[in-house]
Amino acid sequence: MPSGKSFQCDLVTPQRILFSGEVVSVTAPGTVGSFQVLYNHAPLLSSLAVGKVILRFSDEKESLYATSGGFAEVRENKVVILAETAEREDEIDVARAREARDRALKRLKDHAAEIDAARARGALVRAINRLKVAGAG
Repeated sequence: MPSGKSFQCDLVTPQRILFSGEVVSVTAPGTVGSFQVLYNHAPLLSSLAVGKVILRFSDEKESLYATSGGFAEVRENKVVILAETAEREDEIDVARAREARDRALKRLKDHAAEIDAARARGALVRAINRLKVAGAG
């Protein structure tokens, strides 16, 4: 349970800063499992998987982001998330995410020799994650 003490968090992609402000906890999808950061957390550097980042605030509200890869650094009561891509839940285009999911499923089902199966699986995982974060999956 968050202690109520806040710390700085920055969530950025190569294109923009999605969030910069005070939070009481951060939950992120590490490549070896999800982790939560609270006030006075030990220093940490982690690679990130496709998943959901949850930022919790002192008023008990939270903000959800669909992310795909990147890194998180924790030190001196500051968290920096450098994500390859990230979208806040209310920014996700659900129709577009469904189209991406359906397209990836079709590519995997067709088993065409010229299709890169690993790339199609990655696209599928990212689309499903976006739908889940948007509450449509």
